[in-house]
Amino acid sequence: MSKAITFVGNGKMALALAQGLCKNHTIEVIGRSIAAMERFEAQLNAPVTKTLYADADITDKTVILCVKPANLTEIAPLLQGKAQTLYSVLAGTPLSALKTLQSHYYCRAMPNLAAEVGSSMTSLVGDNEITSQAVALFDTIGSTLWLNSEKELDIATALAGSGPAYLALVAEALCDGAVREGLKRDDAMRLMRGLFEGFGHLIQTVHPAILKDNVMSPGGTTAAGYGALERANVREGCMEAIRAAHERAKKL
Repeated sequence: MSKAITFVGNGKMALALAQGLCKNHTIEVIGRSIAAMERFEAQLNAPVTKTLYADADITDKTVILCVKPANLTEIAPLLQGKAQTLYSVLAGTPLSALKTLQSHYYCRAMPNLAAEVGSSMTSLVGDNEITSQAVALFDTIGSTLWLNSEKELDIATALAGSGPAYLALVAEALCDGAVREGLKRDDAMRLMRGLFEGFGHLIQTVHPAILKDNVMSPGGTTAAGYGALERANVREGCMEAIRAAHERAKKL
């Protein structure tokens, strides 16, 4: 028998998670409007139990909190009962703040949008009693890493949580560069997608520095392009992106 998962909120992250979890779980969504939850159900293409905040009861449920961090104080009083386990994907919202909601156990999770294709990299921190349960739940949508502190989770958010946006920028820029040199846009996009797919497999077992050295022959095209990236401070830009995202996570 499939286990029920209750989502509080019906935004993009809730949908991405539900797309990964609906294969093995029944889905309930708690939200502000039936119309919005019907759109969620249509996008999910799977049956959803729809519950308005006014009727919400989380007693003994497995709940995944997917609202905006600023809305937590507003919605917390609307959720009646005591959940079995409360998972939160709210960036920068500490476990202590989650305890305005009643639950036996608490866990912060930071998945990314690849959850919708079962390839999320999810970081977790929370009550040690539910480590195995939490890892098993989020393993259904990709890979997981249980961390030892909330500070580490905020750093992980800056890397794996925000990372798809950074890689999207790189992907777009590489395609734009190829088009500027004369390649058709469709061909550039196809090459970029093949590049990312292959690289995703290689990086699982090979250190980035070794991958780079294996491609870069003396005086070759890769060395010329790599030099241009270094002159443009791409390495420093990536490191500063992590710093900026981490600082923002701490302030939310």
